[in-house]
Amino acid sequence: MTDHIYNYRDPDIGIYQVNDQYTLLLQVYAESVSYALVHQNKLIAWCEDCDHKVLTEPGQTHEFLNYEYKNVVVALPSTGFTLVPNALYDAGRAGAIARFLDVKSREKVFTQPLDDENHIVFKAAEAVTKKAEKFGLQNVVHISKGWLKAIEANDPQSYNLYLNFDKKLVEVAWFSEGNLRFYNTFTFYNPDELVYYTGLVAKELQLTQRTTNLVVSGDINGDDKNATRLAEFFNGVDETNLKLLELPAEIFPHQVLSLTALSLCVSSEVF
Repeated sequence: MTDHIYNYRDPDIGIYQVNDQYTLLLQVYAESVSYALVHQNKLIAWCEDCDHKVLTEPGQTHEFLNYEYKNVVVALPSTGFTLVPNALYDAGRAGAIARFLDVKSREKVFTQPLDDENHIVFKAAEAVTKKAEKFGLQNVVHISKGWLKAIEANDPQSYNLYLNFDKKLVEVAWFSEGNLRFYNTFTFYNPDELVYYTGLVAKELQLTQRTTNLVVSGDINGDDKNATRLAEFFNGVDETNLKLLELPAEIFPHQVLSLTALSLCVSSEVF
């Protein structure tokens, strides 16, 4: 558990001040939705783990969701994905690539550039895809896209592993010479499992744990049980200092990075 707050609203901004210069960022999960409203590089509103009902019945508490935004990014978690180097990617063969993901009847496949070197082909559950339809499937991105772009744009170091925590899911990324060289996700249920998976990645990448730093974001604090356990095996565990937006003092930058980083994303191609 963390001591984060989970919602915020700028007291000086109301629904009648919102216009097409505002950007809506959403993360739509099977059980909940998180959103942020951004204007001129400033966080205006934010809510984490809201009931899906706010998308259709925002009420006064979530009234900003009543506006039809011109700028929207909708991030979806994947039930499977693969990265394809641009040099090998052929849009005409996207269907053949998707077959390797064992797509079920109630899943939809998306393909889009992930960064300057890779495309990502991923599948998402029909339930979350339908929730996203209201905001336009052309605005869908893979849930990690903004987070990875933010790291890439801020001089990532090869002696760092980057971890983003989303409940019991941890995303792990590694960059070399400024480019993404590894990305994967793991589900864990206790700190020891987290240490195991993180150590497994380090071993695969031939990184020495005692000289490798972990830069963390999401649902974690630098002194919680997950971070404390990781620190026993790695050189250090540091909350990311990336701050993409002007935030109120009560919100930790590392807590909202994966959501606010969606402001760096553009529309995806939908397959």
